Amino acid sequence: MTLRIDRYLYEQNTPWWKEVLLFPLYVISIPYGWVVKVRVLLHTRRFIRPKRLPCPVISVGNMTVGGTGKTPLVMALARGLKDRGIPAAILSRGYRRAGTLESVVSDDREIRLSPEEAGDEPYLMAKALPGIPVLVGKDRFVNGQKALQEFRIQGLILDDGYQHLPLHRDLDIVLIDSQTGFGNRHLLPRGGLREPLRHLRRADLVLLTKVVSLEECRPLEGLVREVHPTAAIFHSRYEPVSLVGLEGEEGLSTLRGKKVLAFSGVARPESFTFLLRKLGAEVVKELFFDDHHSYTRKDLQQIEKAAEKVDRVVTTEKDMVKLHFLQLGEPAVQALRIEMKLWEEMEFFERVMKIFEGRE
Repeated sequence: MTLRIDRYLYEQNTPWWKEVLLFPLYVISIPYGWVVKVRVLLHTRRFIRPKRLPCPVISVGNMTVGGTGKTPLVMALARGLKDRGIPAAILSRGYRRAGTLESVVSDDREIRLSPEEAGDEPYLMAKALPGIPVLVGKDRFVNGQKALQEFRIQGLILDDGYQHLPLHRDLDIVLIDSQTGFGNRHLLPRGGLREPLRHLRRADLVLLTKVVSLEECRPLEGLVREVHPTAAIFHSRYEPVSLVGLEGEEGLSTLRGKKVLAFSGVARPESFTFLLRKLGAEVVKELFFDDHHSYTRKDLQQIEKAAEKVDRVVTTEKDMVKLHFLQLGEPAVQALRIEMKLWEEMEFFERVMKIFEGRE
């Protein structure tokens, strides 16, 4: 079974009528591109000097909008560094979180903030990574200083940091969704690029995510090489681990042959349902919500109605943390727990660990 979304060369042969309809978005993308280019130029040429923290900083980011797998990689990095004797803290912006002055989502002992106060992804990371501090806030430099003062850490991981140029980073990792590549290669809002494609050259490591087979990635690797000839390219995949619910964890085999309602509020919901089908589930109904969606009682009623005549209701862990305050009915909602697995894990961490050499 293969997930195929017509890739990399989106809209290279776009019908003329579609080009006409999309032309206003292209016009808007021109000044957007100018602003991005000037901003990057000011920082890369050191007209605006980035602030430095007294420890290695690893940035995990992307070139496009939407889900490329930043959160799973941040968690894999934090675990991998801890296993190698390098305690690190995670710095996240906390997208769409409720207003609060507190920046520490979790310390090395407990979770301090709710999903609403922290943001869904920082809370998910805090819950999945006990003992690893997670901080949220727009000023990553201030939060980095706070983490270094309050916790015994040797490094910092910057979540969604590729465009956060005010903070110096020692390693820039850029993620690219292997199923969608760079889309139509246009800048926002005409396309999905957050900055011009040639800015990929700032990256130290490139990680292709959601890889089904290495052979299928060759065309995308070729495009990356055209833009960034010296890029170190790695590959990763999502690996389902278990089903998590209010009553604990279950094995994945319990999904096989079951009629499932899948709902999610993520950027790439098709990847989620693909994993469920790969596990043998019969996904008979799907509900898609906006990325970072905040669930309401009305949403829950919609889910419960759609759940009639299904055996299981399954969502993502990211969505599950936002359902904690709603009284879930029957059938019970379970979350598919997944982890990011690196095809070249040893080589990847060898590159990462180099930035810590000589710093002990």
